[in-house]
Amino acid sequence: MLSINPKMLPRLDELEADLLACRQRAVDEGWRGEVEGLDLTLRFLGSKRAQAHRAAATASVDLGMPTRPRAGR
Repeated sequence: MLSINPKMLPRLDELEADLLACRQRAVDEGWRGEVEGLDLTLRFLGSKRAQAHRAAATASVDLGMPTRPRAGR
């Protein structure tokens, strides 16, 4: 699954605004199939935004650099 970097949240807001404008045009033009597709995309965008918020709230863990055992030991 594609993970969203929390730094990209402002870009998600821009995408949502564009999708909402496209959805409004589709409603005005009577393009029912397009409205359904845009609604689905907006739902997915909302779940990605929630995922990014969860990632921002979770502290990162430093696992350090892995080492390999030396030969002969």
